[in-house]
Amino acid sequence: MSGQSLVEKGRFVGRTAAFVGLTFSMYGMLELDTAISPTSEREAVLHAWIRRYGEALLKLYGVKMIACGPHIERGDIYPGRGAGERGRVFVMNHRSGLDIPICLAYIEATILSRADLSGWPVIGVAARRVGTLFVDRTNKQSGAAAINAMTASIERGRGVLVYPEGTTYEGDEVRPFKPGAFLAAQRTGAEIVPVGLAYEGAAASFGSESFADHMVRVSGSPRTRAAIVVGEPIVDVDGDVGELRERARAEVQSLVYTARRALDADGEGSS
Repeated sequence: MSGQSLVEKGRFVGRTAAFVGLTFSMYGMLELDTAISPTSEREAVLHAWIRRYGEALLKLYGVKMIACGPHIERGDIYPGRGAGERGRVFVMNHRSGLDIPICLAYIEATILSRADLSGWPVIGVAARRVGTLFVDRTNKQSGAAAINAMTASIERGRGVLVYPEGTTYEGDEVRPFKPGAFLAAQRTGAEIVPVGLAYEGAAASFGSESFADHMVRVSGSPRTRAAIVVGEPIVDVDGDVGELRERARAEVQSLVYTARRALDADGEGSS
């Protein structure tokens, strides 16, 4: 925090305290709402609270969004279920710690996340409660278990969102995709929904720094502008998995460029 102004430091401290309070208060309200809801409605209750949490975090961190594509451009969340009541597989580029609240606010899906996040204070508690799937990408057994967990979620009718680049990168170039999500889609016949995300400038990017330093910097910013664009589902998921993931990567790349153009065209007029 040494390079931050007093205003930025104050903003970071205030937002961090509000994040902790918001997380635990909404956690409590979720548990209460779940307890009084019929069993058949509890999954819908969970998804509703997840979306509220994502929207609240975006507001807290001053994130101004442009949303384009089916469902989200009219203010709806993108449904996690596709044809045959199977869950959808969402694939998206990964650029910032802010990607997660954006996904929570716009996409009805369980997120596949790095394994160590489950043990983090506050964030880990929330992630486990909403059903986040965890994977250690350096461990082959963990990777296989993650594919099995994704497959099971899809077959139960739950959407799964994956950052198939495997980690965060700076800039708009979409790196090669890892195969796990595509193997799960092929096993289940789930459609794959490509998603592209872009941020204004480089301030929100998570690059060569610790996650703590990244969030200190992001929290100190008065506002962040971002655009999310959802493309048309890929429904033909048979065939060579390498060709499938390259097709999906190319779709995401195109959507990232669309998101960038939307930011550039919108200028300061974002909502």
